[in-house]
Amino acid sequence: MEPIKIERVGASDILPLQEVARKTFFQTFAGDNSEANMKDYLDERFSAERLGAQLNDVNSEFYFATLRGAVVGYLKMNYGESQTELQDEGAVEIERIYVLREYQGKKVGQLLFGKALSVAQEMGAKYIWLGVWENNRKAIEFYRKNGFVEFGQHVFRLGNDDQTDILMKHIL
Repeated sequence: MEPIKIERVGASDILPLQEVARKTFFQTFAGDNSEANMKDYLDERFSAERLGAQLNDVNSEFYFATLRGAVVGYLKMNYGESQTELQDEGAVEIERIYVLREYQGKKVGQLLFGKALSVAQEMGAKYIWLGVWENNRKAIEFYRKNGFVEFGQHVFRLGNDDQTDILMKHIL
């Protein structure tokens, strides 16, 4: 397989970002959630307006994983006040690491995590944290394998369904 490239997402990349964000979220969670809740979440969280605002936020960064010019996954990181829950000024949040289903198991997620780790280290962060749905065992195991430990939980609202996310952190 050709090497996968990790590239910073720019404001002009809104359409491919929206496409990969919607598709990967749907692939990951549609089987466990109602169609109405999925539609509401996808329409709200991945609208062009919302993604555009996030791309213009100086405390958030997106990265694409690309193979032969095609986007196969992405990463979203938040700092400071842009964290979904401010944990610590010295922390970095990984809000999203998603990989298209057909590229899972090919180390794309590992490359995206590596990028998050290097950015957080360059920033001098004390730790990286994230929230992961308690029923997403595959993701929980991925994060545990990469040195994350559980430290709490919070409510994640998908449509009209309150779900529990496990909060995990990786000390740098």
